[in-house]
Amino acid sequence: MTRGTKEPSKRVKTAKGRTASQVRWLERQLNDPYVRQAKADGYRSRAAYKLIELDEKFGLLKGASRVVDLGIAPGGWAQVVRAKKPKAEVVGIDLLPVEPLEGVTIFQMDFMADEAPAALAEALGGPPDLILSDMAANTVGHKQTDHLRTMGLVEAAAWFAVENLAPGGAFVAKVLAGGTDSDLLALLKKHFAAVKHAKPPASRKGSSEWYVIAQGFKG
Repeated sequence: MTRGTKEPSKRVKTAKGRTASQVRWLERQLNDPYVRQAKADGYRSRAAYKLIELDEKFGLLKGASRVVDLGIAPGGWAQVVRAKKPKAEVVGIDLLPVEPLEGVTIFQMDFMADEAPAALAEALGGPPDLILSDMAANTVGHKQTDHLRTMGLVEAAAWFAVENLAPGGAFVAKVLAGGTDSDLLALLKKHFAAVKHAKPPASRKGSSEWYVIAQGFKG
């Protein structure tokens, strides 16, 4: 990401109906260089730079021709894939509505629904060589519960990868602080040649998110 001279911090006045936490969130957005860069570059979210940085480090998009984007909303990751691999087939899924993206097939449905994996595989027209998951469960404010719910999504995504990836393919998923639990890590190490964890610079310093990167799918 291009970094220019540092701009002065912006403050948000507390308005009627706006809580202190909402004010802090707005200030963070206004003062976030990745948010400003995303607007300048035409990306739908600052999360686009997480994938850009992971790709720079691990070469995820090299040779990618069929890509699945789990938790696609608002579409920043899919935009990066389309920009770097315009001829790739891209299919995404999310519970939230997503504005259409040229060249991307989008399903608004629950990835945990029984019919979801088959719908994704059918729309792609062949085995994916890259599965991306930026999914996270809605938080309830209880740390252990939130962790378990999000890791449940990661595990489902990992099994989808194991059951659908093309040989040599890669799987990337957002996990929380502490990384991938032992059972899931064992699953990934069994089926992939290399499994690593990374926290891209675009992840906020105070965020508990990390990413697990599994490459070289062995089947």
